[in-house]
Amino acid sequence: MIEDTTGASPEDLARHAEKMAKKKAAREKIMATKTGEKGLVIVHTGKGKGKSSAAFGMIFRHIAHGRKCAVVQFIKGAMSTGERDLILKHFSDLCQFHTMGEGFTWETQDKARDVAMARAAWDKAKELIRDESNAMVLLDEINIALRYDYIDIEEVVEFLKTEKPEMTHVVLTGRNAKDELIEIADLVTEMELLKHPFRSGIKAQIGVEF
Repeated sequence: MIEDTTGASPEDLARHAEKMAKKKAAREKIMATKTGEKGLVIVHTGKGKGKSSAAFGMIFRHIAHGRKCAVVQFIKGAMSTGERDLILKHFSDLCQFHTMGEGFTWETQDKARDVAMARAAWDKAKELIRDESNAMVLLDEINIALRYDYIDIEEVVEFLKTEKPEMTHVVLTGRNAKDELIEIADLVTEMELLKHPFRSGIKAQIGVEF
């Protein structure tokens, strides 16, 4: 028996237990109705940090369950990241990793090359999504390529609606997700920026940003 250290009276404890029991019963009733399964279209967007980090969390969950998955990075590529290094070194049998970008557009300063790289990344993404052995495919920073119209949003939406296998999860990250993508997504999370160390002169740091 756990000793009560709150100083609550027996009556208060009894009321709390009754309240929690009712919440548990209500929760179980709701959960009993949630029996469907499907491959989800998941969007992580917004100005806040954590969009790719959260997506990679799901990739590592798939790896932990022994489920095949894949990553296509549309923009990042100029620097090594912990996620990529770990996957390539230890989990390449479960997770394909394709870094197709060469950095942000202001770094390359070559729109034609950026467009070509984005198109190549999208072609690779379609190939991986069509492969039903992949339970999840992460399209990291694709929203940036869509924002600059390097890839046609209508083509992406149509592909996800008509060609994505029924049980495949597809995660799309990056700021400024297009309304058309948000409309068809099953799960959309907007990361909100409240504070960021960059504003205080702190640079990107290993283990936090990459």
